[in-house]
Amino acid sequence: MERMDRARQMTEGEIPGLLLKFSLPAIIGMVVHALYTFVDSVFVGRGVGELALAGITVGFPIVIIIMAFIMLIGMGATTLISIRLGEKKHSEAELIVGNALGLFFVLGLVLTILGFVFIEPLLAIFGASSDVLPYSLDYMRIILLGILFVAFGLGMNNFIRAEGNPKTAMYTMLIGAITNIILDYVFIFIFHWGIKGAAIATVISYAVSSIWVLYYFLSGKSVLKIHFKNLRPRWPIVKKTMSVGFPVFAMQVTNSVQNLILNRSLVHYGGDLALATIGILMSVAVLLIMPAMGISQGAQPIIGFNYGAKKLGRVKMTVQLAVVVATSIITFGFIISRFWPAQLIGFFNQNPDLIQLGTRALSIFFMFLPLVGLQLIGAGYFQAVGKPVQATILSLSRQVIIFIPLLLALPLYWGLDGIWRAAAISDVGAFLLTSIWLWYEAKQLGGQDQAPLQVPEG
Repeated sequence: MERMDRARQMTEGEIPGLLLKFSLPAIIGMVVHALYTFVDSVFVGRGVGELALAGITVGFPIVIIIMAFIMLIGMGATTLISIRLGEKKHSEAELIVGNALGLFFVLGLVLTILGFVFIEPLLAIFGASSDVLPYSLDYMRIILLGILFVAFGLGMNNFIRAEGNPKTAMYTMLIGAITNIILDYVFIFIFHWGIKGAAIATVISYAVSSIWVLYYFLSGKSVLKIHFKNLRPRWPIVKKTMSVGFPVFAMQVTNSVQNLILNRSLVHYGGDLALATIGILMSVAVLLIMPAMGISQGAQPIIGFNYGAKKLGRVKMTVQLAVVVATSIITFGFIISRFWPAQLIGFFNQNPDLIQLGTRALSIFFMFLPLVGLQLIGAGYFQAVGKPVQATILSLSRQVIIFIPLLLALPLYWGLDGIWRAAAISDVGAFLLTSIWLWYEAKQLGGQDQAPLQVPEG
Protein backbone atom coordinates (compact mmCIF):
# COMPACT_ATOMS: atom_id res chain seq x y z
CA MET A 1 0.00 0.00 0.00
CA GLU A 2 2.83 2.40 0.87
CA ARG A 3 4.53 1.80 -2.47
CA MET A 4 1.22 2.30 -4.33
CA ASP A 5 0.61 5.61 -2.56
CA ARG A 6 4.08 6.76 -3.48
CA ALA A 7 3.53 5.79 -7.13
CA ARG A 8 0.35 7.87 -7.25
CA GLN A 9 2.11 10.78 -5.63
CA MET A 10 5.05 10.69 -8.04
CA THR A 11 2.97 10.23 -11.20
CA GLU A 12 -0.19 12.20 -10.36
CA GLY A 13 0.76 14.80 -7.75
CA GLU A 14 1.22 18.48 -8.62
CA ILE A 15 4.74 19.07 -10.00
CA PRO A 16 5.41 22.30 -8.02
CA GLY A 17 4.42 20.58 -4.78
CA LEU A 18 6.56 17.53 -5.52
CA LEU A 19 9.54 19.66 -6.52
CA LEU A 20 9.21 21.65 -3.31
CA LYS A 21 8.89 18.48 -1.24
CA PHE A 22 11.99 16.87 -2.72
CA SER A 23 14.09 19.97 -3.38
CA LEU A 24 13.73 21.87 -0.12
CA PRO A 25 15.38 19.15 1.96
CA ALA A 26 17.90 18.62 -0.86
CA ILE A 27 18.69 22.35 -0.94
CA ILE A 28 19.20 22.41 2.80
CA GLY A 29 21.29 19.27 2.55
CA MET A 30 23.47 20.63 -0.28
CA VAL A 31 23.96 23.99 1.43
CA VAL A 32 24.83 22.21 4.64
CA HIS A 33 27.30 20.06 2.68
CA ALA A 34 28.84 23.22 1.22
CA LEU A 35 29.33 24.49 4.75
CA TYR A 36 31.94 21.78 5.32
CA THR A 37 34.32 23.53 2.90
CA PHE A 38 33.09 27.03 3.70
CA VAL A 39 33.41 26.72 7.48
CA ASP A 40 36.80 24.97 7.27
CA SER A 41 38.06 27.81 5.06
CA VAL A 42 36.68 30.54 7.33
CA PHE A 43 38.03 29.07 10.57
CA VAL A 44 41.39 28.17 9.05
CA GLY A 45 41.73 31.54 7.31
CA ARG A 46 40.96 33.46 10.51
CA GLY A 47 42.45 31.09 13.06
CA VAL A 48 45.59 29.85 11.30
CA GLY A 49 46.35 32.17 8.35
CA GLU A 50 46.40 32.54 4.58
CA LEU A 51 49.14 29.90 4.09
CA ALA A 52 46.97 27.33 5.82
CA LEU A 53 44.04 28.46 3.65
CA ALA A 54 46.22 27.88 0.60
CA GLY A 55 47.08 24.46 2.07
CA ILE A 56 43.41 23.43 2.08
CA THR A 57 43.05 24.77 -1.47
CA VAL A 58 45.93 22.60 -2.70
CA GLY A 59 44.41 19.52 -1.07
CA PHE A 60 40.95 20.18 -2.47
CA PRO A 61 41.57 18.53 -5.91
CA ILE A 62 42.53 15.31 -4.12
CA VAL A 63 39.33 15.48 -2.08
CA ILE A 64 37.46 15.94 -5.38
CA ILE A 65 39.01 12.75 -6.77
CA ILE A 66 37.95 10.83 -3.65
CA MET A 67 34.43 12.22 -3.96
CA ALA A 68 34.40 11.29 -7.66
CA PHE A 69 34.79 7.59 -6.88
CA ILE A 70 32.14 7.76 -4.17
CA MET A 71 29.71 9.55 -6.52
CA LEU A 72 30.49 7.06 -9.32
CA ILE A 73 28.78 4.42 -7.20
CA GLY A 74 26.40 6.63 -5.22
CA MET A 75 24.83 8.66 -8.02
CA GLY A 76 24.81 5.76 -10.48
CA ALA A 77 23.01 3.55 -7.98
CA THR A 78 20.61 6.35 -7.02
CA THR A 79 19.49 6.82 -10.63
CA LEU A 80 18.93 3.08 -11.09
CA ILE A 81 17.02 2.86 -7.80
CA SER A 82 14.65 5.68 -8.82
CA ILE A 83 13.98 4.09 -12.20
CA ARG A 84 13.45 0.60 -10.71
CA LEU A 85 11.01 1.98 -8.15
CA GLY A 86 9.14 3.76 -10.95
CA GLU A 87 8.96 0.41 -12.74
CA LYS A 88 7.70 -1.24 -9.49
CA LYS A 89 10.77 -3.51 -9.30
CA HIS A 90 11.33 -3.21 -5.55
CA SER A 91 13.57 -6.27 -5.12
CA GLU A 92 15.87 -5.09 -7.92
CA ALA A 93 16.16 -1.70 -6.21
CA GLU A 94 17.21 -3.44 -2.97
CA LEU A 95 19.78 -5.50 -4.86
CA ILE A 96 21.30 -2.28 -6.21
CA VAL A 97 21.46 -0.83 -2.68
CA GLY A 98 23.27 -3.90 -1.36
CA ASN A 99 25.77 -3.96 -4.21
CA ALA A 100 26.53 -0.27 -3.73
CA LEU A 101 27.14 -0.73 0.00
CA GLY A 102 29.64 -3.52 -0.68
CA LEU A 103 31.40 -1.40 -3.30
CA PHE A 104 31.62 1.56 -0.91
CA PHE A 105 33.47 -0.58 1.64
CA VAL A 106 36.02 -1.93 -0.86
CA LEU A 107 36.45 1.47 -2.50
CA GLY A 108 37.01 3.23 0.82
CA LEU A 109 39.80 0.87 1.85
CA VAL A 110 41.56 1.07 -1.51
CA LEU A 111 41.43 4.87 -1.68
CA THR A 112 42.72 5.21 1.89
CA ILE A 113 45.75 3.01 1.21
CA LEU A 114 46.58 4.66 -2.12
CA GLY A 115 46.12 8.09 -0.60
CA PHE A 116 48.69 7.54 2.14
CA VAL A 117 51.20 6.16 -0.36
CA PHE A 118 50.98 9.01 -2.87
CA ILE A 119 49.76 12.03 -0.88
CA GLU A 120 53.03 14.01 -0.72
CA PRO A 121 53.95 13.85 -4.45
CA LEU A 122 50.31 14.55 -5.37
CA LEU A 123 50.24 17.71 -3.27
CA ALA A 124 53.46 18.89 -4.91
CA ILE A 125 51.95 18.26 -8.35
CA PHE A 126 48.81 20.20 -7.41
CA GLY A 127 50.82 23.32 -6.65
CA ALA A 128 51.94 23.16 -3.00
CA SER A 129 54.98 25.38 -2.43
CA SER A 130 57.54 24.64 0.27
CA ASP A 131 55.68 27.04 2.58
CA VAL A 132 52.24 25.54 1.91
CA LEU A 133 53.15 21.82 1.77
CA PRO A 134 53.40 21.22 5.56
CA TYR A 135 49.89 22.60 6.07
CA SER A 136 48.50 20.48 3.22
CA LEU A 137 50.11 17.30 4.55
CA ASP A 138 48.77 17.86 8.07
CA TYR A 139 45.27 18.37 6.70
CA MET A 140 45.10 15.62 4.08
CA ARG A 141 46.66 12.80 6.12
CA ILE A 142 43.82 13.13 8.61
CA ILE A 143 41.14 13.52 5.91
CA LEU A 144 42.29 10.26 4.32
CA LEU A 145 41.44 8.40 7.53
CA GLY A 146 37.79 9.36 7.08
CA ILE A 147 37.17 8.12 3.52
CA LEU A 148 35.05 5.16 4.65
CA PHE A 149 32.86 7.51 6.68
CA VAL A 150 32.42 9.80 3.68
CA ALA A 151 31.48 6.83 1.46
CA PHE A 152 28.79 5.53 3.81
CA GLY A 153 27.47 8.89 5.01
CA LEU A 154 27.41 10.81 1.74
CA GLY A 155 27.10 7.96 -0.77
CA MET A 156 24.20 6.14 0.86
CA ASN A 157 22.39 9.31 1.82
CA ASN A 158 21.34 9.60 -1.83
CA PHE A 159 19.49 6.28 -1.50
CA ILE A 160 17.35 7.73 1.28
CA ARG A 161 16.30 10.54 -1.05
CA ALA A 162 15.68 8.11 -3.93
CA GLU A 163 13.20 6.05 -1.89
CA GLY A 164 11.13 9.16 -1.21
CA ASN A 165 12.39 10.27 2.21
CA PRO A 166 14.15 13.60 1.58
CA LYS A 167 13.70 14.87 5.15
CA THR A 168 15.82 12.08 6.61
CA ALA A 169 18.45 12.75 3.93
CA MET A 170 18.42 16.39 5.00
CA TYR A 171 18.86 15.45 8.65
CA THR A 172 21.97 13.46 7.71
CA MET A 173 23.61 16.56 6.28
CA LEU A 174 22.45 18.80 9.12
CA ILE A 175 23.82 16.51 11.81
CA GLY A 176 27.21 16.31 10.11
CA ALA A 177 27.50 20.03 9.37
CA ILE A 178 26.48 21.18 12.85
CA THR A 179 28.99 18.74 14.33
CA ASN A 180 31.68 20.09 11.99
CA ILE A 181 31.00 23.74 12.83
CA ILE A 182 31.08 23.16 16.58
CA LEU A 183 34.21 21.01 16.50
CA ASP A 184 35.99 23.40 14.09
CA TYR A 185 35.62 26.21 16.61
CA VAL A 186 36.59 24.03 19.58
CA PHE A 187 39.62 22.41 17.95
CA ILE A 188 41.01 25.58 16.31
CA PHE A 189 40.21 28.40 18.74
CA ILE A 190 40.06 26.58 22.09
CA PHE A 191 42.42 23.60 21.70
CA HIS A 192 44.66 25.48 19.20
CA TRP A 193 45.19 22.40 17.03
CA GLY A 194 45.50 24.54 13.89
CA ILE A 195 44.79 22.98 10.52
CA LYS A 196 44.87 19.49 12.05
CA GLY A 197 41.90 20.49 14.17
CA ALA A 198 39.90 21.40 11.07
CA ALA A 199 40.65 18.01 9.52
CA ILE A 200 39.76 16.10 12.70
CA ALA A 201 36.47 17.98 12.95
CA THR A 202 35.62 17.06 9.36
CA VAL A 203 36.37 13.36 9.86
CA ILE A 204 34.35 13.15 13.07
CA SER A 205 31.39 14.91 11.44
CA TYR A 206 31.34 12.44 8.56
CA ALA A 207 31.60 9.57 11.04
CA VAL A 208 28.50 10.85 12.82
CA SER A 209 26.65 11.14 9.49
CA SER A 210 27.59 7.60 8.44
CA ILE A 211 26.39 6.14 11.76
CA TRP A 212 23.06 7.94 11.28
CA VAL A 213 22.63 6.60 7.72
CA LEU A 214 23.54 3.02 8.60
CA TYR A 215 21.19 3.12 11.59
CA TYR A 216 18.36 4.28 9.32
CA PHE A 217 18.81 1.34 6.95
CA LEU A 218 19.49 -1.31 9.61
CA SER A 219 16.76 -0.27 12.08
CA GLY A 220 13.86 -1.14 9.78
CA LYS A 221 12.79 2.47 9.17
CA SER A 222 13.74 2.48 5.49
CA VAL A 223 11.54 1.42 2.56
CA LEU A 224 14.55 -0.21 0.91
CA LYS A 225 16.18 -2.86 3.09
CA ILE A 226 19.80 -4.01 3.29
CA HIS A 227 20.08 -7.76 2.83
CA PHE A 228 23.50 -9.31 3.41
CA LYS A 229 23.01 -11.61 0.42
CA ASN A 230 22.89 -8.49 -1.77
CA LEU A 231 26.30 -7.20 -0.63
CA ARG A 232 28.13 -9.53 -3.01
CA PRO A 233 28.80 -7.55 -6.20
CA ARG A 234 26.95 -8.70 -9.32
CA TRP A 235 28.89 -7.65 -12.38
CA PRO A 236 25.85 -6.63 -14.50
CA ILE A 237 24.68 -4.33 -11.68
CA VAL A 238 28.18 -2.98 -11.02
CA LYS A 239 28.67 -2.30 -14.72
CA LYS A 240 25.34 -0.52 -15.11
CA THR A 241 25.86 1.47 -11.90
CA MET A 242 29.26 2.70 -13.07
CA SER A 243 27.95 3.43 -16.55
CA VAL A 244 25.13 5.62 -15.26
CA GLY A 245 27.32 7.21 -12.58
CA PHE A 246 30.19 7.90 -14.97
CA PRO A 247 29.04 11.41 -16.00
CA VAL A 248 29.25 12.64 -12.41
CA PHE A 249 32.54 10.77 -11.93
CA ALA A 250 33.98 12.28 -15.10
CA MET A 251 32.85 15.75 -14.06
CA GLN A 252 34.53 15.37 -10.66
CA VAL A 253 37.79 13.95 -12.05
CA THR A 254 38.04 16.62 -14.71
CA ASN A 255 37.22 19.18 -12.06
CA SER A 256 40.29 17.90 -10.25
CA VAL A 257 42.35 18.20 -13.44
CA GLN A 258 41.00 21.71 -13.82
CA ASN A 259 42.13 22.47 -10.28
CA LEU A 260 45.59 21.07 -11.06
CA ILE A 261 46.02 23.43 -14.01
CA LEU A 262 44.32 26.26 -12.14
CA ASN A 263 46.51 25.96 -9.03
CA ARG A 264 49.73 25.80 -10.99
CA SER A 265 48.70 28.80 -13.11
CA LEU A 266 47.79 30.77 -10.00
CA VAL A 267 51.11 30.03 -8.32
CA HIS A 268 52.92 31.06 -11.52
CA TYR A 269 51.05 34.35 -12.04
CA GLY A 270 50.13 35.32 -8.47
CA GLY A 271 51.94 33.15 -5.90
CA ASP A 272 50.50 31.74 -2.68
CA LEU A 273 48.23 34.78 -2.22
CA ALA A 274 46.44 33.97 -5.49
CA LEU A 275 46.13 30.37 -4.32
CA ALA A 276 44.47 31.52 -1.11
CA THR A 277 42.17 33.76 -3.20
CA ILE A 278 40.89 30.90 -5.35
CA GLY A 279 40.24 28.93 -2.17
CA ILE A 280 37.94 31.70 -1.00
CA LEU A 281 36.25 32.05 -4.41
CA MET A 282 35.59 28.32 -4.60
CA SER A 283 34.12 28.28 -1.10
CA VAL A 284 31.79 31.18 -1.94
CA ALA A 285 30.89 29.67 -5.35
CA VAL A 286 29.99 26.33 -3.80
CA LEU A 287 27.75 28.03 -1.26
CA LEU A 288 26.00 30.10 -3.97
CA ILE A 289 25.56 27.21 -6.42
CA MET A 290 24.65 24.42 -4.00
CA PRO A 291 21.00 25.52 -3.64
CA ALA A 292 20.61 25.02 -7.40
CA MET A 293 22.31 21.66 -7.04
CA GLY A 294 19.65 20.88 -4.45
CA ILE A 295 16.96 21.70 -7.02
CA SER A 296 18.67 19.38 -9.49
CA GLN A 297 18.91 16.57 -6.95
CA GLY A 298 15.33 17.10 -5.82
CA ALA A 299 14.10 16.98 -9.40
CA GLN A 300 15.99 13.82 -10.34
CA PRO A 301 13.80 11.30 -8.45
CA ILE A 302 10.68 12.92 -9.96
CA ILE A 303 12.20 12.87 -13.44
CA GLY A 304 13.52 9.32 -13.10
CA PHE A 305 10.29 7.91 -11.66
CA ASN A 306 8.05 9.51 -14.29
CA TYR A 307 10.45 8.62 -17.08
CA GLY A 308 10.30 4.98 -15.96
CA ALA A 309 6.50 5.22 -15.77
CA LYS A 310 6.32 6.80 -19.28
CA LYS A 311 4.84 10.06 -17.95
CA LEU A 312 6.89 12.19 -20.34
CA GLY A 313 4.72 15.31 -20.11
CA ARG A 314 5.43 15.42 -16.37
CA VAL A 315 9.13 14.96 -17.08
CA LYS A 316 9.13 18.10 -19.26
CA MET A 317 7.18 20.11 -16.69
CA THR A 318 9.62 19.14 -13.94
CA VAL A 319 12.65 20.15 -16.00
CA GLN A 320 11.14 23.51 -16.97
CA LEU A 321 10.16 24.41 -13.43
CA ALA A 322 13.53 23.27 -12.05
CA VAL A 323 15.40 25.51 -14.51
CA VAL A 324 13.36 28.58 -13.51
CA VAL A 325 13.77 27.99 -9.79
CA ALA A 326 17.49 27.11 -9.98
CA THR A 327 18.28 30.19 -12.08
CA SER A 328 16.34 32.44 -9.71
CA ILE A 329 18.22 31.11 -6.67
CA ILE A 330 21.65 31.53 -8.26
CA THR A 331 20.73 35.03 -9.45
CA PHE A 332 19.94 35.99 -5.86
CA GLY A 333 23.40 34.81 -4.74
CA PHE A 334 24.96 36.60 -7.70
CA ILE A 335 23.38 39.91 -6.62
CA ILE A 336 24.83 39.50 -3.13
CA SER A 337 28.31 38.98 -4.61
CA ARG A 338 27.92 42.15 -6.69
CA PHE A 339 27.00 44.39 -3.76
CA TRP A 340 29.35 43.07 -1.05
CA PRO A 341 32.44 41.52 -2.69
CA ALA A 342 34.99 42.97 -0.26
CA GLN A 343 32.92 41.89 2.74
CA LEU A 344 32.71 38.33 1.38
CA ILE A 345 36.50 38.11 0.98
CA GLY A 346 37.19 39.79 4.32
CA PHE A 347 34.98 37.26 6.07
CA PHE A 348 37.73 34.67 5.46
CA ASN A 349 40.85 36.73 6.16
CA GLN A 350 41.64 40.37 6.97
CA ASN A 351 44.89 40.62 4.97
CA PRO A 352 44.42 43.88 2.94
CA ASP A 353 46.33 42.50 -0.05
CA LEU A 354 44.15 39.38 -0.07
CA ILE A 355 40.96 41.47 0.14
CA GLN A 356 42.06 43.69 -2.74
CA LEU A 357 43.03 40.76 -4.98
CA GLY A 358 39.97 38.72 -4.01
CA THR A 359 37.51 41.55 -4.67
CA ARG A 360 38.74 42.02 -8.23
CA ALA A 361 38.86 38.26 -8.84
CA LEU A 362 35.31 37.76 -7.57
CA SER A 363 33.89 40.53 -9.79
CA ILE A 364 35.26 38.79 -12.91
CA PHE A 365 34.96 35.14 -11.85
CA PHE A 366 31.21 35.38 -11.08
CA MET A 367 30.30 37.66 -14.01
CA PHE A 368 27.90 35.16 -15.67
CA LEU A 369 27.04 33.03 -12.65
CA PRO A 370 23.22 33.06 -13.20
CA LEU A 371 23.70 31.01 -16.39
CA VAL A 372 24.91 28.04 -14.36
CA GLY A 373 21.38 27.12 -13.23
CA LEU A 374 20.24 25.78 -16.58
CA GLN A 375 23.49 23.89 -17.08
CA LEU A 376 23.12 22.09 -13.75
CA ILE A 377 19.50 21.08 -14.38
CA GLY A 378 20.26 19.97 -17.94
CA ALA A 379 23.10 17.69 -16.90
CA GLY A 380 20.96 16.41 -14.01
CA TYR A 381 18.09 15.57 -16.37
CA PHE A 382 20.21 13.32 -18.58
CA GLN A 383 21.67 11.72 -15.46
CA ALA A 384 18.17 11.05 -14.09
CA VAL A 385 16.87 9.33 -17.24
CA GLY A 386 19.94 7.09 -17.59
CA LYS A 387 21.55 8.73 -20.63
CA PRO A 388 25.22 8.79 -19.62
CA VAL A 389 26.69 10.01 -22.92
CA GLN A 390 24.70 13.24 -23.01
CA ALA A 391 25.13 13.78 -19.28
CA THR A 392 28.88 13.26 -19.55
CA ILE A 393 29.33 15.78 -22.35
CA LEU A 394 27.27 18.43 -20.56
CA SER A 395 28.97 17.74 -17.25
CA LEU A 396 32.40 18.10 -18.85
CA SER A 397 31.55 21.24 -20.81
CA ARG A 398 32.53 23.73 -18.10
CA GLN A 399 35.55 21.88 -16.72
CA VAL A 400 37.17 20.48 -19.88
CA ILE A 401 35.66 21.34 -23.23
CA ILE A 402 35.61 25.10 -22.63
CA PHE A 403 37.36 26.04 -19.40
CA ILE A 404 40.71 24.25 -19.66
CA PRO A 405 41.61 25.58 -23.15
CA LEU A 406 40.71 29.09 -22.00
CA LEU A 407 42.68 28.60 -18.79
CA LEU A 408 45.76 27.70 -20.81
CA ALA A 409 45.36 30.51 -23.37
CA LEU A 410 43.95 33.62 -21.71
CA PRO A 411 46.64 34.14 -19.02
CA LEU A 412 49.21 34.45 -21.82
CA TYR A 413 47.50 37.74 -22.78
CA TRP A 414 45.91 38.99 -19.55
CA GLY A 415 48.04 37.38 -16.83
CA LEU A 416 46.18 36.71 -13.60
CA ASP A 417 43.01 38.40 -14.91
CA GLY A 418 42.97 35.84 -17.73
CA ILE A 419 42.42 33.09 -15.18
CA TRP A 420 39.34 34.81 -13.75
CA ARG A 421 37.99 35.59 -17.25
CA ALA A 422 38.36 31.95 -18.33
CA ALA A 423 35.81 30.91 -15.70
CA ALA A 424 33.31 33.58 -16.76
CA ILE A 425 33.50 32.75 -20.47
CA SER A 426 33.18 29.01 -19.81
CA ASP A 427 29.87 29.65 -18.02
CA VAL A 428 28.52 31.26 -21.20
CA GLY A 429 29.71 28.42 -23.43
CA ALA A 430 28.27 25.70 -21.19
CA PHE A 431 24.94 27.53 -21.05
CA LEU A 432 24.66 27.68 -24.84
CA LEU A 433 25.58 24.02 -25.28
CA THR A 434 23.08 22.85 -22.65
CA SER A 435 20.31 25.05 -24.08
CA ILE A 436 20.66 23.50 -27.53
CA TRP A 437 20.70 19.93 -26.22
CA LEU A 438 17.71 20.43 -23.92
CA TRP A 439 15.72 22.00 -26.76
CA TYR A 440 16.42 18.98 -28.96
CA GLU A 441 15.52 16.57 -26.14
CA ALA A 442 12.23 18.40 -25.50
CA LYS A 443 11.27 17.90 -29.14
CA GLN A 444 12.02 14.18 -28.86
CA LEU A 445 9.91 13.78 -25.72
CA GLY A 446 6.87 15.49 -27.17
CA GLY A 447 4.16 16.98 -25.00
CA GLN A 448 2.01 14.01 -23.99
CA ASP A 449 2.42 11.04 -21.69
CA GLN A 450 3.01 7.88 -23.71
CA ALA A 451 1.32 5.39 -21.41
CA PRO A 452 -0.57 6.11 -18.19
CA LEU A 453 0.60 4.18 -15.16
CA GLN A 454 -2.01 1.74 -13.89
CA VAL A 455 -1.93 1.53 -10.10
CA PRO A 456 -3.89 -1.39 -8.63
CA GLU A 457 -6.61 -0.56 -6.14
CA GLY A 458 -6.22 -1.63 -2.52
